[in-house]
Amino acid sequence: MSERQKTVGVLTGGGDVPGLNPALKTLVNRAVDNGYQVLGIRRGWGGLLNYNRDDPQSLDKFIMPLDRQAVRTVDRTGGTFLHTSRTNPAKVGNSETPDFLRGPDFDAAGQGTHDFTPHVLANLEHLGIDALIPIGGDDTLSYAERLHREGFPVVAIPKTMDNDVFGTDYCIGFSTAVTRSVNFIHSLRTSAGSHERIAVIELFGRNSGETSLISAYLSSVDRALISEVPFDIEKLALLLQEDKKGNRSNYAMVTISEGASMIGGQIVEYGQEDAYGHKKLGGIGVVVSEAIKRLTGSHIIYQQLSYLMRSGAPDSLDLMVAFNYANMAMDLIAEGMSGRMVSLQGGTYRHIPISSIIQGQKRVDVAELYDSDEYRPRVRHVLGKPMFLY
Repeated sequence: MSERQKTVGVLTGGGDVPGLNPALKTLVNRAVDNGYQVLGIRRGWGGLLNYNRDDPQSLDKFIMPLDRQAVRTVDRTGGTFLHTSRTNPAKVGNSETPDFLRGPDFDAAGQGTHDFTPHVLANLEHLGIDALIPIGGDDTLSYAERLHREGFPVVAIPKTMDNDVFGTDYCIGFSTAVTRSVNFIHSLRTSAGSHERIAVIELFGRNSGETSLISAYLSSVDRALISEVPFDIEKLALLLQEDKKGNRSNYAMVTISEGASMIGGQIVEYGQEDAYGHKKLGGIGVVVSEAIKRLTGSHIIYQQLSYLMRSGAPDSLDLMVAFNYANMAMDLIAEGMSGRMVSLQGGTYRHIPISSIIQGQKRVDVAELYDSDEYRPRVRHVLGKPMFLY
């Protein structure tokens, strides 16, 4: 009697980044080469939460069998064809709870959240998935770590344009996000110079200011505000005014992380908390723009790059890392290993315990890379540092 064919599940969670589709294509092709079946789980952890074992239509809605033909051309575009969500099955609010999971004692108006991990594990067993490869940032992978603690085989792949997953020097999506940002910043110079204005460019980056820091460093922006260092708006206005006067084209530019804040102030956020405890960020650039205009009298160009940073096809570096991370993940599964996350450390591909992601927070090394008095990158000593400096 022949052995049952091994089945690998794969999902993408959190924000989309360039490089996800190439990683998925590589995973599927390697799995097929190894004689495995692959099931794509649609909409991240939301697919496993909302999959109803008793509803045949639910299978087509949330589960997608994957083979070579299904992924043949997906690497030519950005984003994720499996779609994504920020669902956390261990913390599901009443309004997000699927109807079929609402028992007779369910209080739709009640407060609090529900942990549907047993339901997720039952779905994985029902689908015949032997090992799961989640691709995501620290939020998505924190739930993968929960499944590992529950005894389910998991091999994680880190991705986030913020590059802030603890335990790895690099996450899929970061290089393309920086490349996009640098290109847009240089393009904005023409308008800023033509109209003799101060340009404020707001970039994604909740806890880590690396996108603002590195984009400013590579595009020679006058000032950069990062999530790690609260800033004095009056001091910033004076610095930008000096930058503008010292520029023959009479303009200045500043980048700002969406998670940045003024001294004594709070980050600008709005809306309901998501399942991982985060509210939406965005708008600190507007606050800064209005304040600078008031303090300097200069007209402002405010540009929020946001989703443009992570749209479109990946650059060569993200393609390289996506392919290699996917191959590493499949190597680990073929070797019967689990509870691991693939990573880059010191320029070398490695794998580490998935528990590493919850053991710290990855942030900019301010003392080494940033001038907190001048609000700008200060990179002098790079010997021994990783390619993207932290």
